[in-house]
Amino acid sequence: MYYLWVFLIGGFVCMLGQMLIIYTNITSARILVTFVLIGVVLQAFNVFAPISEFAKAGINVPIIGFGASLAKGAMSAAQSKGLLGAFTGGLEATAGGIAAAVIFAFIFALIFKSKTK
Repeated sequence: MYYLWVFLIGGFVCMLGQMLIIYTNITSARILVTFVLIGVVLQAFNVFAPISEFAKAGINVPIIGFGASLAKGAMSAAQSKGLLGAFTGGLEATAGGIAAAVIFAFIFALIFKSKTK
């Protein structure tokens, strides 16, 4: 049952993104930013944690979880380090994911050749 809920909620998030791409003129980049901001807002109002407890990877793995991690890191660092922590805390909290994305992108760029459409 756990896997079913993860699949359904993660699929719903992906379906929302796909519907925005198909039925609106919003670019993929703006949809990505919107989903990050949704995660930030959910974390800022302390709504993300209960959703995450229920949905687990279904909400944490999509980009909404990244936005929530950014906000959580910024809020906790702001409490401990002040204003400077608000700017640096989000990057400290997500540095591992960002580094992995850059490293894998570099490896795939070496292996594959990009082509224009």
